[in-house]
Amino acid sequence: MAAASSVTLNQTLKFATLDVAGIKVNHKSKGTDHRAKSRLNAESGARVQQGVKLGGDFDKTKNPEFLKERVAIFDAIKARREEEMSSVRQEAIVVTLPDGKTVDGLAWKTSPMDIALGISKGLAQNCVVAKVVYSSRVPAPFEGQVCSDDGMEEEFEAVVTDGELWDMTRPLEGSCTLSLLKFSDDEGKMVFWHSSAHVLGEALEHTFGSFLTIGPPLANGFYYDSYMGDNTIHPPDFKDVDDAVKKIAKAKQTFERLVVTKEEALELFTYNPFKHQLISTKVPDGSRTTVYRNGDLIDLCRGPHIPSTGMIKAFSTLRGSSTNWLGDTENDSLQRLYAVAFPDKKMMATYLENLKKAEERDHRRIGTAQKLFFFHPLSPGSAFWLPHGARIYNTLIDFIKKQYWKRGYTEVITPNVYNSQLWETSGHWQHYAENMFQFEVEEATFALKPMNCPGHCLMFDSTLRSYRDLPMRYADFGVLHRNELSGALTGLTRVRRFQQDDGHIFCRRDQIRKEVAAALDFMKFVYDTFGMTYRLELSTRPKKALGDVALWNEAEADLAAAMNDFAGEGNWKVNPGDGAFYGPKIDIKVMDAMERVHQCATVQLDFQLPIRFDLKYKSGSSEGANEFERPIIVHRAMLGSVERMTAVLIEHYGGKWPFWLSPRQALVVPVTNELDDYANEVGKAIYDAGFFADVEDSDFTMQKKVRNGQLAQYNFILVVGKQERSDGTVNVRLRNNQVEGTMTVQELIARFTAYAQDYVPDF
Repeated sequence: MAAASSVTLNQTLKFATLDVAGIKVNHKSKGTDHRAKSRLNAESGARVQQGVKLGGDFDKTKNPEFLKERVAIFDAIKARREEEMSSVRQEAIVVTLPDGKTVDGLAWKTSPMDIALGISKGLAQNCVVAKVVYSSRVPAPFEGQVCSDDGMEEEFEAVVTDGELWDMTRPLEGSCTLSLLKFSDDEGKMVFWHSSAHVLGEALEHTFGSFLTIGPPLANGFYYDSYMGDNTIHPPDFKDVDDAVKKIAKAKQTFERLVVTKEEALELFTYNPFKHQLISTKVPDGSRTTVYRNGDLIDLCRGPHIPSTGMIKAFSTLRGSSTNWLGDTENDSLQRLYAVAFPDKKMMATYLENLKKAEERDHRRIGTAQKLFFFHPLSPGSAFWLPHGARIYNTLIDFIKKQYWKRGYTEVITPNVYNSQLWETSGHWQHYAENMFQFEVEEATFALKPMNCPGHCLMFDSTLRSYRDLPMRYADFGVLHRNELSGALTGLTRVRRFQQDDGHIFCRRDQIRKEVAAALDFMKFVYDTFGMTYRLELSTRPKKALGDVALWNEAEADLAAAMNDFAGEGNWKVNPGDGAFYGPKIDIKVMDAMERVHQCATVQLDFQLPIRFDLKYKSGSSEGANEFERPIIVHRAMLGSVERMTAVLIEHYGGKWPFWLSPRQALVVPVTNELDDYANEVGKAIYDAGFFADVEDSDFTMQKKVRNGQLAQYNFILVVGKQERSDGTVNVRLRNNQVEGTMTVQELIARFTAYAQDYVPDF
């Protein structure tokens, strides 16, 4: 299957994301809701005790004594490891590069950096991290017992799909294939920002004497949480942090990995009750874990890291906030600092420029200014769509519905409430019940639907189906509800009530390629219309996949062929093992005007729901065991959530809506009040033609009326004076103040009709 170069990070991956327009920290209410994924929960080992205050007294001080003590302990442990390693055999190994060339080396001596330097010095200077796939390994006295649990598994599992990330300076352990990654690669960004978080942690220790807790990479940067007692970090303190980071970067500190026993780790972090608790709980007795050192920072960490802090050429602290250890309000209060770093100052300038744009274009800000929607505490996470917002919402739905008509979809309407037996059959109850709004009716449990697919399965199964009936393309804009944590609710991007352009295609195996190709063509039309670029990724069979391997292979081949037909071989990326357990999928990453990446559209194959609902259709065979066959379900959505897509489009357009999607298409401005009647006639004619027109009949001057209309983002300002009334015309100008001249009302309506039908982006 084809593969392309790495793409920009997807902001909807499993790791935490940075809301640049207004960073939110999700505080849980009293107690801990186990839906909120903690890095320190049972999913990755024993559960850390919660609801206990650990921090105690704290003295804010520069360069605390524990720094020197920790380094001395590290050096002693390092000497012991070096003695243990003296017995390891340095066997000959063969390293295979992506182009097929091979390099000879020695196990436990040759590093990726050695190989990069052998190719070119420039390559070595730009490599952030390596990725290896071992064919054989030379064992060390301790490596096989290492528990690399630093509490940040999810961040890297979300990015690394094939192979093992490896420090550039860490000796290779056997024969392998080796890839050298740069900042432009997804994994490279994550490692770069993870290392930058360590540098931020070092700055916090030096500047405030902070007790570090967790510092993960994000989709756009990183943060570090630290304990400072009752002290807080304020914006004026950011400069001190940034200055400390600059010194660390200038020092070109190398990152050094060290394997330590549980007892050694506890000794290293005796001063830090948070790290101490993490090690005590998460590292099994008798096993070892890893720490990393740069300068005098030593941190519990699985790695890997960049070769040197000197790679960090630009750094900026973005904002601070308060949070709690493990996100539980009964635990200690922590200080969180968000930051971002880049290997190039120009990248930082571009990022900060886009950050400013994002703040200006925040959909919550524009939504309020343009009176599109609001939220109320009596219905958290459910948008109230005001008249102008409803216009956008309904236009988006109509936009998709017109394509449904052209592309052979059948719209259906399904119930909002189902007995829990439906979700037990689908499998959602076992894994998703806590995210559903439930209630009891006549001693039975019911729930509001969070997705449409199980209901569509009932619809398919409502009558006998034939192979001639397939494909069947159901489309449903039914209202969905998901019980999101209140602290996670964020504008239109994370809500409890929403609608999707949800579609499910029931097809035969031999129809998969054609249906997927048609879905991709649909997607292209949608995002070309929005003026957004996109990238494709194929996520293949995961380790915990259900179903026949041969079926998976066949389906993946069909998806790959469809993607080759659509985008061309080499113009999409493979995410090995990143598919859902029930089928492979195509992730569509769309990029907005600020170069941010969103995952809205998706095409997902499903082998399991047809089995769970025992769906079947009468095959072409007349009788016998093959008389009936199972359909394949293709889950597909172009917009995804209409709410979230509206937020994306608000920020993409900056509130300057294209004419076809605009809630304010025309404003009629009479020069004087005596022309109000004619202005109303013009407005009514435009409205009767199906367009949104308002009349500005206030007592403001004509110039003020025009300016207000432009600021309100009316696409067209139609000025009418005595001459226009006499001629039955309007004087047309655009919201950018460009004067288009005079035309009749019917000519204008014809122009509007063309703009709307052709989805013209420029007006």
